[in-house]
Amino acid sequence: MTRTYHSVNISKEQQEFLKLINDQEVDIFSISELEGLSNFKFANLNAILENLVNKGFLCRIERGKYCRANFSDEKVIGSFVSGSGAIAYWSALNYHGLTEQFPNSVFVQTIRIKKSKNIFGVAYKFVQVVPRKFKGLLKEGYGSRIFWITDMEKTIIDCFDFPEYSGGYAELIRAYCDAGLNSEKMISYCKSIDNVAVVKRLGFLAELLEKKDLKDFISYAKQQVNQRYNVFDPLGIDAGEFVNDWRLRLNISRDEILDICNKQY
Repeated sequence: MTRTYHSVNISKEQQEFLKLINDQEVDIFSISELEGLSNFKFANLNAILENLVNKGFLCRIERGKYCRANFSDEKVIGSFVSGSGAIAYWSALNYHGLTEQFPNSVFVQTIRIKKSKNIFGVAYKFVQVVPRKFKGLLKEGYGSRIFWITDMEKTIIDCFDFPEYSGGYAELIRAYCDAGLNSEKMISYCKSIDNVAVVKRLGFLAELLEKKDLKDFISYAKQQVNQRYNVFDPLGIDAGEFVNDWRLRLNISRDEILDICNKQY
C-alpha cells in the first residue's frame, strides 16, 4: 500500500493549486468540478488535497468535496453537499425574514436520499421530496458561493406540508400572516404538493386573516375542499370548532390564531 508523504513545506505543485483556486475565486469545490477548470494540470490531485488539508489550507467536507479552511457559509455548504438541493423550511423562513428564531439545524430539501449529518459543528437536516415538489427555487450568492433556496411562497407551503420542520405551528401561522404572497405562485405550488389538507388550512387562514393579495388563491382553495374533516394543527389534538365551509376542526381557535398573529417578538 502506498502512503502519501506530508511534506513540511508547501511544494511548488501545492502552491500552483492554491494559485489556481485563488485565480478562479473558488471557495468550495468537488474534485470533478476542479478537473473542469481551465489550466487544470495536476496529475496527483488527491495527494495535493491531502497535504493541504493536513497543513490547514483546506477542509474536507465529505468524500471528494472540500472548501477553504476559513469558509463557513452554512447555506452554501448545505446546498452544495446535497448535490442538487435547496435551503428550505425553517431555514428559509429565517432567510426571508419571516421568523426571528434561528433553526437548530440547516434544513435542505432534495430529491435525493441524503442522511442528515454534522459538518464543522453544524447540523444539516436533508428532507427528501418527490421531484414534482421540488420547485419554486431562487438562486442566491455569487461565484462558488451560489446556493439555492425556496422562494417565499414555496417556503410557506413546504412548512405547512411538513410543519415539524417549521419551528412550531404558532411561528408558522405568524409567518403566513406577515408574508406578502403571490396567488398565482401559491396555486401552482399547492398543485405540486398535492395535499388537500394543506390547501384547506392555507385557504381558511387567508380568509380569516383577510389577506387581500390571496383572493384568487382563496377561490382556488375553496374548490379543493373535500368531505373529510382535518384538524387545523396536524400536530395537535382532535378537538375544537368544526368549520363546515373548509371541512376543518379548529384545535386552535380563531381568537387564538389572531392573537398569535398580533403577538410581537
